[in-house]
Amino acid sequence: MMKDTLDYIETYTDGFKPEIGIVLGSGLGELADKYCEFAIPYDKIPGFAKSTVEGHKGQLVFANINGRKVVMMQGRNHFYEGHSMQEVTYPIKVMKKLGVETLIITNAAGAVNKSFRPGDLMVITDHINMMGTNPLIGPNDPELGTRFPDMSEIYNKNLIKIVDAAGRLLNLDLKHGVYIASTGPSYETPAEIKMARTLGADAAGMSTVPEAIVANYCGMKVIGISCISNYASGVSTKKLTHSEVIETTNKVKSKFKELILKILKHI
Repeated sequence: MMKDTLDYIETYTDGFKPEIGIVLGSGLGELADKYCEFAIPYDKIPGFAKSTVEGHKGQLVFANINGRKVVMMQGRNHFYEGHSMQEVTYPIKVMKKLGVETLIITNAAGAVNKSFRPGDLMVITDHINMMGTNPLIGPNDPELGTRFPDMSEIYNKNLIKIVDAAGRLLNLDLKHGVYIASTGPSYETPAEIKMARTLGADAAGMSTVPEAIVANYCGMKVIGISCISNYASGVSTKKLTHSEVIETTNKVKSKFKELILKILKHI
């Protein structure tokens, strides 16, 4: 399957070799629209699953941004859509095969840390996998990584320093924290969020962890950034809705885009 995927993509790329990959979460699709040189819809690419989530366009976008060759996932596939973990993370393996060495993963997340507010941006320092499975289960491809990969530093500490420096240049009050992932699509219960806080989580979501695990497995350097789009269940009395997530990410997207662009200048 990988050969078919790469052969098809190469009919578009004509020698374009991306060095940086970006997974664009809710509200960040405009970054791909602005810099797009060419794009390939997921449903055209062999091996790719089609995203069904509102706000996720569903295409692979290639661009030159600040002198860097970039490939962006404009929308991601989620485990809760019924895709397998292998389908969810297949694009990350494809990025590695295309030449990507650094991956920036973005998402929208709920605030577990009570000092966080909707609209904050959180640099992910570590994660907790509460999805009940692992994307590396199954046959191992030794060309991509080892059977038992180390996960002690998934989110690259040197790159976190670069992200922090970019934030200071933009006068952004970046938060740091641990991201916890569950399967969704239902939001967590107040008791589950209380448990997550006890475990040391600062933000909760339904993505990112599978992609980060596979990227680290493939030898990529990973940056993770969450847009805090809402208070997690039980942190406030407000009911949780996807429309609130979209509304908050739309308000924050300009500073989020500026941060991504600044990071690309320095990594």
